[in-house]
Amino acid sequence: MNTPAQILIDSPAAMPPTARASAQPGGYAASLTRSDIPALMGREGVRYDFNHGCRVQVPVAGWRVRMRDLDTNSIVHDETLGAGEVAASRRKYFVRFQFDVFDGARLVFSHAYDATWRHVLIEIGSGALGDAIAWMPSVEAFRQQHECTVSVRLKPGLRALFEEGYPALQFVDSAAGDAELEGENFYASYRLNCFLPYADRDLQPTDVRVSSRQDFASYMLGVPAIERRPNVVVASSERTIRERYVCIAAQASAQCQYWNNPRGWTALVAHLRACGYRVLCIDRDREYGVPGALNKMPAGAEDFTGERPLQERASLLSHADFFIGLGSGLSWLAWAVRTPVVLISGYAHPKSEFTTPWRVINFNACNSCYNDTTVEFDRADFNWCPRHADEASGRYQCTSAITPEHVMRVIDPLVVTGLR
Repeated sequence: MNTPAQILIDSPAAMPPTARASAQPGGYAASLTRSDIPALMGREGVRYDFNHGCRVQVPVAGWRVRMRDLDTNSIVHDETLGAGEVAASRRKYFVRFQFDVFDGARLVFSHAYDATWRHVLIEIGSGALGDAIAWMPSVEAFRQQHECTVSVRLKPGLRALFEEGYPALQFVDSAAGDAELEGENFYASYRLNCFLPYADRDLQPTDVRVSSRQDFASYMLGVPAIERRPNVVVASSERTIRERYVCIAAQASAQCQYWNNPRGWTALVAHLRACGYRVLCIDRDREYGVPGALNKMPAGAEDFTGERPLQERASLLSHADFFIGLGSGLSWLAWAVRTPVVLISGYAHPKSEFTTPWRVINFNACNSCYNDTTVEFDRADFNWCPRHADEASGRYQCTSAITPEHVMRVIDPLVVTGLR
């Protein structure tokens, strides 16, 4: 009988053709490392690195490469190679690998993962603001845990949010990343993203639908899955609006993420103004949606939309009494700058986001389809509603059933106390 240490989890010969092709160097890995050849030289001409998985190249035909997950004591790869061929693990997220290269019974070279003082590249594959804010604390936790140098590659425009708060990280804009990283031989590289299909276990160790957004990144990088508030330093601490105000954000990337109650925003904005607040809409887009079905800025709100720098929005949020938004990036930004967040969402379960005592959901209606593992969120379908797609009256009931009175009940303690 096999002992646990002898169970081969990833057998190259047993891989289906598509999986075997994806396990080979190049292709997707090249988006991070720009090379099919492992970056580091070991003993007797063996080359290796941990760029998008463990990769080992042998110079002599017939040499055998065995890879082990040190934390689970599981053999994850065992393959005999031709001259110049590369063995690549199927798992591309963080695994504390050890590999051994054998010439028959002779151990040629062995190496256990140790990133101490090494240079590691972590790419925020998603361009979404919320993902970058949610995941950056896990990146910093990885740097601290391994005592290594970390370069972070992310979408242009996001860098300014993090540079002051994370001085030990080296930030690179993805648009100019290749030029800035030219000549770097990274010990390891990882790409953070929610990969489709969600059931894929080669690119991500767990399903984002069953964990919080932040925990998901922690699992990918092998750091403790605890909630960490991002360290976003607001560039300008000056208050530019004298009156008391509230910030809102009403736009999202899919209709299921909107507050679809027809009375919702209009009634809520009127209530806030009656309480003496200015109400600032800080969305990027004044109107957004699909032709014939545009979502417009709530009536009565002041127009602070447009292509404003994120640091400007962060400054506005930091002086607001509170923020009201959806399951979107601006809610994460408000949380990061420590502004109380009233988050209205029905398509996702509250466990999906950060913890806020002012989370609004109606569990008496259809809800949490995003977390339903029998369906998969279709990013290309703006009108995605998997359970009620053919029911005009039932579509988006998860938020159409959230009344403005429900939200008012949640926010009124904030209005009364001015809690900060």
